Amino acid sequence: MPVDTRPPGTSNASPRTARVLAQARFEAGTLLRNGEQLLVSLVLPALAMVGLSLAPYPDLGAPRVAVVVPGVLALAVVSTAFTGQAIQTGFDRRYGVLRFTATTPVGSDGLLAGKAVAVAAVTLGQLVLLALLGVGLGWRPDGVGLLLSPVSAVLGVWVFVALALLIAGTLRAEAVLALANLVWVLLAGVGGLLLPGSTYGSLGEVVRWLPSGALGDALRGGLGHGDLPLLEWGVLILWGLGLSLLVSRSFRWRD
Repeated sequence: MPVDTRPPGTSNASPRTARVLAQARFEAGTLLRNGEQLLVSLVLPALAMVGLSLAPYPDLGAPRVAVVVPGVLALAVVSTAFTGQAIQTGFDRRYGVLRFTATTPVGSDGLLAGKAVAVAAVTLGQLVLLALLGVGLGWRPDGVGLLLSPVSAVLGVWVFVALALLIAGTLRAEAVLALANLVWVLLAGVGGLLLPGSTYGSLGEVVRWLPSGALGDALRGGLGHGDLPLLEWGVLILWGLGLSLLVSRSFRWRD
């Protein structure tokens, strides 16, 4: 039998970065194999892009595609960062996956880091695919906006992953499933993701201060006109800080 010559306390665990990346690959694979998640994060946004680009209503000015595509990209961010993560984390928590994974060398912080990396990677892939569809429909993004949009997307991922963890870490899995899908529908319909706040009349002033409205406006302003969305970034940062604080205080690893 081989003799263990390592110093006392030495672990067989891989380096932390390797553990996080391995967890991220697992999380990304789970997201990509989930048919319902692909429907919400890719198929429905693509259908919304085509439908809104070709439909005459509501009046979005010309060219319509310049307003529609950034809104659909914002919807895609929320689909993966919020809806997908809320449902997956909620059921992982119910079946004890979170609790058991937290006791492995990955650890609780490594688990959360792996989820964040996976969401970022999957979101990047879906944004590229949807952007290519938009180009095929005649969308021509602003060059400066292409440099600004990753910042908006990252802030959006942060905010909506935090919201997903807040819901998934405090409610039962069945409630998470229902609430996550309901919130997705509401944000898509009246939350300022797909359409600018001006289309909602008097509600527009409220919508712009929602994280969904701020994300949608940031992408529309940046990709459409090259605007520097400092106000929208500020709104997203405030929401991100507030939600992250709530998650740190209320998230429960056990159902």
